[in-house]
Amino acid sequence: MSGVYVLGIDVGTSHTVAVARTPDGRVRPLLFDGSPLLPSAVYADGTTLLVGRDAVASAKREPARFEPHPKRRVDEGSVLLGEREVSVVELLAAVLRRVDDEWTRVIGSARPSVVLTVPATWGAHRRDVLLAAARAAGYARVHLVPEPVAAATYFAEILGEAFPVGSVLAIHDVGAGTSDVSLVARSPENFEVVGTAGADVGGIDLDAAVVDDLKRRHAHPAWERLTRPRTVAERRAARLLWDDVRTAKERLSRNTSADVHVPLVDADAHLTRDELETLATPTIAASIALTTRLVERLDRPLAGVFLVGGTSRLPLLGTLLFQALGRAPVVLEQPETVVAEGSIRHAPQTEAPASAPMPEVRRGRRPWLRLAGVAAALPVAAGAVLAVAGAVVGVILVGIVLWSVLTGQGWIPDLVF
Repeated sequence: MSGVYVLGIDVGTSHTVAVARTPDGRVRPLLFDGSPLLPSAVYADGTTLLVGRDAVASAKREPARFEPHPKRRVDEGSVLLGEREVSVVELLAAVLRRVDDEWTRVIGSARPSVVLTVPATWGAHRRDVLLAAARAAGYARVHLVPEPVAAATYFAEILGEAFPVGSVLAIHDVGAGTSDVSLVARSPENFEVVGTAGADVGGIDLDAAVVDDLKRRHAHPAWERLTRPRTVAERRAARLLWDDVRTAKERLSRNTSADVHVPLVDADAHLTRDELETLATPTIAASIALTTRLVERLDRPLAGVFLVGGTSRLPLLGTLLFQALGRAPVVLEQPETVVAEGSIRHAPQTEAPASAPMPEVRRGRRPWLRLAGVAAALPVAAGAVLAVAGAVVGVILVGIVLWSVLTGQGWIPDLVF
């Protein structure tokens, strides 16, 4: 699709990524406060919803008004932020509106063709929630693309990895809140999801495992206040702890050790990569078992294994996948942007509005009306049949008479008349 503006958006559990393509074909991620990763977090500041790093910073002031993972609440309808009840549609719309603000600031007033990615396991209800959020954010037309299809497109068309027609790519996506495994087959025309599996385990569960280990190693009465905070100060301390644990986990993907400060307990804990991998193994093993079960049932060649999602940076994940499948997975330095960038190649030539209803199928409605129509048509049909039969008989009789006259066979006229 050339000559138009395209915006691909991947709304993740922890971060949202948006990639823009301009009519000249240039592709670049939108930057939010200098980073391609916009925290999906939302903070209710009175009647205003703050998004991203503004929301994270404000959460330290009053954590009860903070929702760090709106996508994880997609089935809940609404969320209580402080004293304000906010619908999940409104939370997601705030995130998408922040993306649109950045688009306008960087690109200008030109309206793009928008592609939103969704997990392959999402049903109609969840997709409708996201479409409603897109409408509320001001996006008139959007196109939904399954996340594994966008990832497979990136793998084949942007990375240029071997992905022959007829083969299957295993995509292992471990995000903050979920682990999704998909098998994507390549045909001459497109990419098709032919197998999916998922579990509600991800980076957040790794953080929880580290927090539990810190609690065990640094026993203190203050842990009750950290795990069940009641006051603003206790909620702020709990938020600082979880933020520090997440930062340490990310550092351990690059370094062999990191430090974590435990507020209220007033302890500084030293965490090594080996310790983190020991804590993470049960969670990672659960996600790898999903991939193994899907791949074992394959009846087509496996083109490769592709790791996406922020947690794929953890070296342990690639190691365990290699041990389980005998294939070295492909993993990138910036795995969070893969889905958004791959999605822009699926912007349609002609789009339906985000609010367009599904075509109505009128099966089984008013059967008596159809029967009445059939009954009314029967006399007409019978008359038509008789008219045709009469014409055929007339033609035959005329032929017999002519034959009799020409041949002089008198019995024919006697027979006829």
